[in-house]
Amino acid sequence: MAVKLHRCKNTWARFGGHPCWRVQKALDEAGIEYELVKWPWPGGKREKFVELTGQRSYPAIELEDGTFYREESKAMVARIAAGELLEPREAPE
Repeated sequence: MAVKLHRCKNTWARFGGHPCWRVQKALDEAGIEYELVKWPWPGGKREKFVELTGQRSYPAIELEDGTFYREESKAMVARIAAGELLEPREAPE
């Protein structure tokens, strides 16, 4: 299953506090194949990103079924590390 990682275009930013890098590194460490989709940063036009995800913050993961997964990066990393990224999630109440 291929997913898409939607992140800022600053792929050179590889330090622990950078949310996009944190999630990308977690995907790499988990061996999850993904396509990289780069978006403008900082202050770039994000209308299309908001239309797709409902949020302005990066990163987001687009699953194979076209749905998007977005939380704070630490929560995303924890879900990926636990092997739960590709498992169905409960809908928010």
